[in-house]
Amino acid sequence: METLELKIGMDQDYKIDISNKLNILLADFQIHYMNLRGLHWNVKGKKFFMLHEKFEELYDETNDVVDEIAERILTLGLKPLHTFEDYLENKTIKIIKNVSNGDDAVNSILNSLNVLLMQEREIIEIASDNNDEGTASLMSDLISGQEKLIWMLTAYLS
Repeated sequence: METLELKIGMDQDYKIDISNKLNILLADFQIHYMNLRGLHWNVKGKKFFMLHEKFEELYDETNDVVDEIAERILTLGLKPLHTFEDYLENKTIKIIKNVSNGDDAVNSILNSLNVLLMQEREIIEIASDNNDEGTASLMSDLISGQEKLIWMLTAYLS
């Protein structure tokens, strides 16, 4: 992996390791983004208007997260993954296809969010142990937002 030696007070081996973990998270967020787009396009039923709008809001937010993760990797002096081939090779979340039922769509989003949360918790722990406040702060913000979203989506299904 090509690196740029940035003097930001962190060991180069650490920056490579955490960037590799961030790249897996980036790949999963890209898949999550595409899943949300598909759910937005394909949802049907009595709650179509509400869910169609909500899924659009979620994929717009996810697009911003993708950019933040990629920019963090660049800040660490490494290169973010940027091809669909790379994303597919590195993803850990499930690709969602042909889901039109609103409850099934929400459940699939919850499943993806739980996978993303597990990765973020691992990354924040490693970042905190290595005084990497930039990465830890990004993960903290993501975790807080996703926990709230999980609460809201779970309440929707109740």
